[in-house]
Amino acid sequence: MVDLNPKRSDEPVWWGLFGAGGSWFAMITPVTVLVLGILVPMGIIDADAMSYDRVTDFVTSFIGALFTIGTLSLPMWHAMHRLHHGMHDLKFHTGTAGKIACYAAAFLVSALSVIFIFMI
Repeated sequence: MVDLNPKRSDEPVWWGLFGAGGSWFAMITPVTVLVLGILVPMGIIDADAMSYDRVTDFVTSFIGALFTIGTLSLPMWHAMHRLHHGMHDLKFHTGTAGKIACYAAAFLVSALSVIFIFMI
């Protein structure tokens, strides 16, 4: 028999953020680390390109703000979703409290990244 009134689930939202965070972390973060952590310190990219004024101009632009918020928040959603389901796999059944704690931490980082951008 088909259930005509199935229970609504919030999992698609969390899986969507998990997927977006994983994709961001796999494709964007390595390039960011390469440029900011290797190429600039080695002098391959001119250090003046990373001056405070230029970085501030980039971060306060629309694309730069989205990039900064994405870099800070999306991997956190991925990590917290993985932690939530990883605890379940390891038989640490924290229930709703664990779910709220994980996603609240990710939301806090996301909110702080937005606040950080608007305070610049």
